[in-house]
Amino acid sequence: MAMETKRLGRTGMQVGRLGIGLSEVGFNLELTDVDQARSVINQALDSGVNFLDTAACYGISEELVGLVASERRDEYVLATKAGHYLPRNQGEDWTYDLVVSSVDRSLNLMKTDHIDLLQLHSCGVEVLEKGEVIRALQDVRASGKTRFIGYSGDNENAKWAVTSGLFDTLQTSFNLVDQSARINLFEDAEERDMGIIIKRPIANAVWGAPEDPVPYPEHIPEYTSEYFRRSRVMSAVGPLADDPKDNIRLALGFTFAHSEVDVTIVGTQRPQHMRGNLEMVSKPFGISGATVSDLHSRWDEYSQGWEQRG
Repeated sequence: MAMETKRLGRTGMQVGRLGIGLSEVGFNLELTDVDQARSVINQALDSGVNFLDTAACYGISEELVGLVASERRDEYVLATKAGHYLPRNQGEDWTYDLVVSSVDRSLNLMKTDHIDLLQLHSCGVEVLEKGEVIRALQDVRASGKTRFIGYSGDNENAKWAVTSGLFDTLQTSFNLVDQSARINLFEDAEERDMGIIIKRPIANAVWGAPEDPVPYPEHIPEYTSEYFRRSRVMSAVGPLADDPKDNIRLALGFTFAHSEVDVTIVGTQRPQHMRGNLEMVSKPFGISGATVSDLHSRWDEYSQGWEQRG
């Protein structure tokens, strides 16, 4: 089965519903692991994945993209993010000059003359209202260095970005233990014909896991602790309706079951995991409406105070 594609909102770009997120590759690999990165990315491209999502602050991610995928540049939609000073915490984030210089750095590292989608990286409402970084994105777009501009973030910050009407796309967290977006964001984004990109679509594989998976032990050791806690709460009431008995298929199938979702970005640094993800999306997930409804109900019952996690 060929990978299902969707129109990414008003960008008009056609994207496969499974994209590849390159944070793990950037944070957990080194330049000596270039062959491993090449295997992960080429497997994805060879199987119809055409959406690559990275960020200036994802370690060596952009450099690896340039090393292993620049010769295939016409085969994928390239999305990156800007806004954080590098090295982190050693200068001022969210300035006009920082965003503009970050784009030039990204283009150089990824060995390309344009980015398809440039996203602001999870800044708050106070930064958005100031307008400086939005103007930077608009000026970069006017220069031809990016085709479209988007916002990546969650909660009230994402709500501001969506309702502003200034952005072509929204990237936000959504999965079986982080469902706020379907209630607070999806309808507003759909009304404005924004493309919807989902990060953390399998909830970092916490559902049914015996312990917290801790995917970023060096950089963000607490990254999955809240997701793991939520999964324990939501699963404690008993088996799911029509439980598919495959927790990764369950998690990704739940996210894909929402028609508002255009592309989900799944990250891995391991070729065998990429192979498994690609095999999974090559056939129907087999997740029933009863399973989706059960997960909705459990969220509605237990999620008081559970905000989106970036």
